[in-house]
Amino acid sequence: MRSPLLAAVAAMGLALTQANAQGVQLQTSEAAHRVDVTIDGKPFTSYVWPDTLKKPVLYPLIAPDGIEVTRGYPLAPREGERTDHPHHAGMWFNYGNVDNFDFWNNSDAIKPADRGKMGTIHHQKIVSAKSGKSRGELVVDSVWTAGDGQNVMEQRTRYVFAKHGAGRSIDTIVTLRALRPLVFHDDKEGMLGIRVAHFLESANEKGGTFTDASGRPTQVQASNVPGATGVYLTSEGKQGDAVWSTRGRWCILTGTTGDHTETIAILDHPGNVNYPTYWHARGYGLFAANPLGQHIFDPKAEPLNYKLAQGQSVTFRYRVLLLSSKPSAETMNHEADAFAAEYH
Repeated sequence: MRSPLLAAVAAMGLALTQANAQGVQLQTSEAAHRVDVTIDGKPFTSYVWPDTLKKPVLYPLIAPDGIEVTRGYPLAPREGERTDHPHHAGMWFNYGNVDNFDFWNNSDAIKPADRGKMGTIHHQKIVSAKSGKSRGELVVDSVWTAGDGQNVMEQRTRYVFAKHGAGRSIDTIVTLRALRPLVFHDDKEGMLGIRVAHFLESANEKGGTFTDASGRPTQVQASNVPGATGVYLTSEGKQGDAVWSTRGRWCILTGTTGDHTETIAILDHPGNVNYPTYWHARGYGLFAANPLGQHIFDPKAEPLNYKLAQGQSVTFRYRVLLLSSKPSAETMNHEADAFAAEYH
């Protein structure tokens, strides 16, 4: 038998481990190319930059009740999931046409003949990683490299991971600095994107052929796997398939799996370019906010073609909420007001 002293020491060690797990904890592993984020000892998400992807991403996103709300493919494929769009991994930030280079669609699936037209976002360094009682912060630097090998933009991203009432939140504050004069050509492929789990896909989605701005087709197969229950809703009252190409200060996607109800919400910020954002929200599971497409979504509108001069910077701010419930429109309006007031 252990002595009373050894038992007391073991109990103290367990208590300290449990205490250290409380709050929002960030654990960095540069060798493994990841920063893991937990809330009260339970997995939330990880910032990862594997060699198999053409940009850093957050993966997976896990709701407060432990349900994973992101698709596993291509990082951790699961049976019954769609395997289209291999560039849709977790949650990411990039754009489809910067000076005629495509940073959105790039992946190892791109044919060698087309790789010179693509762009890659390279993780550069972790600037800081801080844990806290109710929130943790991660600041990282990356660089946008065009297909011709030239670096065209520097990116600094500040992630704020937080307990948010009964939910969880991720604030993504991205500052882009142009290394040469740049044009973000009006394009539907952008900008903050999430590829969601099967149960959050639309039950109405029949698949089809989806083309990018360069005309490259991607075939999305119709799914015969039951359980797709996702429904979009925006601040303007647009719902379901009608959300795509419309604007709003927030959009939620709610679905059920078993006896769990889960919601992903994306909140736009009034300080962002072209507020309120357009929603590039597809029934097959792409949930994205795109402020820099305009004519592509509304043929009556002029092309935006947003420009950055050399040395000029622009900042984008988004809040993603994960809730194990379905919030009301009133609640979401309150959340959007609070987000707008928090960052100026």
